[in-house]
Amino acid sequence: MLSDITIGQFFPGKSIIHRLDPRVKLSLLLAFIIFIFATFNYFSLLLMVFSVFAIVLMTKIPVKLYFKSLKSIIVIVIFTSIINLFYGKGEPIWQWGIIKLTVGGINNAVFVLLRIVSLILVSTVLTYTTSPTQLTDAMENLMSPLKVFKFPVHEVAMMMTIALRFIPTLLDETEKIINAQKARGASMDTGSIIQRIKAFLPVLVPLLVSSFRRAYELATAMECRCYHGGEGRTRMKSFHLSKLDYISLSICAILFAGVILSNIFLPAPIK
Repeated sequence: MLSDITIGQFFPGKSIIHRLDPRVKLSLLLAFIIFIFATFNYFSLLLMVFSVFAIVLMTKIPVKLYFKSLKSIIVIVIFTSIINLFYGKGEPIWQWGIIKLTVGGINNAVFVLLRIVSLILVSTVLTYTTSPTQLTDAMENLMSPLKVFKFPVHEVAMMMTIALRFIPTLLDETEKIINAQKARGASMDTGSIIQRIKAFLPVLVPLLVSSFRRAYELATAMECRCYHGGEGRTRMKSFHLSKLDYISLSICAILFAGVILSNIFLPAPIK
């Protein structure tokens, strides 16, 4: 199951999405997140969903890797959708005691399911197509106006990127520890939930020790390279918006305008 979590991984490539400026990708990700949750009817929702799937295909990364990342949380997504089935207005289609299924509940479940899946996919696109170095530089560049308020922009961007970068490493380390515990006779797949939690505790201690060791080694390596924060630092590559970036921004602006117009002129489903 842990091997199915691919967040934080980077897959080099030469697709259109790979060649976009990382600042543009980060800005569009935030815009997509906002507009995914700003869809109030099926037309605008499907417009965003199809756009997300189109972006996924444009990355030229195997689609199975994207759905592999969904596999680890699909149970939570389905459970959330099922809960929303029973929270809606309108005449009940089916009822058993106080539990009732309505058209509004079905609409809620569909919206929640498609929104969460789209959110995960579009977020995964960013990490799959942007290297940690590019992501750090983009975040620092976009947050640079906060330097006026003495906000440690470079340090925050560096910490967030390091945390994202070490997610695959820690997951791999966790899987190795679990396999080692199973080889010693530990049973983590059987028994009640309480028993499984207790069986997982011996995994947390070595994982915590390993995390601190890696953090100490990384800090030592940064000190050996005379790292002292963002002040006075320069970049090997500077960012420049290309024609492709402007075209992408224009297309997304048209898409977002379509979502806004559909929300205004098309009726919202019963919720």
